[in-house]
Amino acid sequence: MFNVTVLKMKDIMKFFIGLIFLLILIYISKYFYDGNNNGKIIEGVKNSAKAIAQSNTLECIDTTIPTISAINKSSTNEINEENKIEGVDTVLQQILKTEISSINGMENIEKKVEKEKQENMKNGTEKESEQAQEKQDETQIQMAQTGLPTQIITNNPIQESYNTEYGKVKIKNQTGYELTQEMLTPNITIENKNVVLFHTHSCESYTSSEKYPYTPTGNFRTTDLDYTVTRVGTELENQLKQYNYNVIHNTDYHDYPAYNGSYTRSLATVENILKTTPSDIIMDVHRDAVGARSDYAPTVKIGDTDEAAQIMFVIGTNAGGLWHPNWNQNLKFAIKIQEKAEEMYPGLFKPIMLTESRYNQHTGKYASIIEVGATGNTLEQCLTSMKYLAKVMNEAM
Repeated sequence: MFNVTVLKMKDIMKFFIGLIFLLILIYISKYFYDGNNNGKIIEGVKNSAKAIAQSNTLECIDTTIPTISAINKSSTNEINEENKIEGVDTVLQQILKTEISSINGMENIEKKVEKEKQENMKNGTEKESEQAQEKQDETQIQMAQTGLPTQIITNNPIQESYNTEYGKVKIKNQTGYELTQEMLTPNITIENKNVVLFHTHSCESYTSSEKYPYTPTGNFRTTDLDYTVTRVGTELENQLKQYNYNVIHNTDYHDYPAYNGSYTRSLATVENILKTTPSDIIMDVHRDAVGARSDYAPTVKIGDTDEAAQIMFVIGTNAGGLWHPNWNQNLKFAIKIQEKAEEMYPGLFKPIMLTESRYNQHTGKYASIIEVGATGNTLEQCLTSMKYLAKVMNEAM
């Protein structure tokens, strides 16, 4: 790179005019040096020459020729304009600095956002980890202990009614059959330990609680099976597996989208299961359908802390006219389980209900309905019940 100085034509003209004028002044000064006055003139010329010597050519011309001075001022203004242009560059530099500052600011913001994002991801991961841990804690099966005191703590209980007893087991016989001692004695041997669980009324739910809140889609019903008897069946499944039972748990809807025909659909489900997995123990898990009082919550306290919803066996017969050769075996199974429950956790079961309807219980030797809790119970109370029911079943079988 190299610098190039550009000379304007008017500047060149001014230079030559000034030079010629200077030469004329020097030449004239020779003729005026003849006396005092002439000495003053010569002194003035000398002073002018001295001023010219001390100044640049353009300044001398400005001093000597006013017209050229005006021209020079115009040139100066142009130079100032050029300086203004240079000022524009300065402004541009300031703008550039501002933009750079803005970019730096944006980069800082992006870094801050990225940092917050990473922190949020970290917090989210920690939260997910905590939730996973909580879920894992929930899925860890706590098996029931024995030798614990048990007492019924139901608020405003409904009076129990029964008309038959076998030892401490109470039975509400709603059929026309007279139950003999032989019919009640649970002298059965359970060989096939496969357990089939299903739900004819899959959407039956409980009172919403802080631990298990849900939005009902009907009168104590919901299609979210995590809050219904289906979830209770899952708990029973998990508990029985701790005792090495083979459990088949069907979680299909049978009462949704239509309630009518529920038993027909659940019968088809059970029959399909039995084609591949023969079983004697078939349990249809329900919630007590008592509708007169929505706050009815039959509950027992076991030990110091556990509150468990009471359970009730419902056993069908052929009194309604449907073929059902197994009903007495079904009754003996229910008595066998409840007899052990009265020994271990008295009050866990309400009286057995013997009805004229069949309820698909002709499908197995030891088929039954178990109703866990009522509308006023919470889901956690019903889940607690399954811990103790599984313990009782294992002891009885």
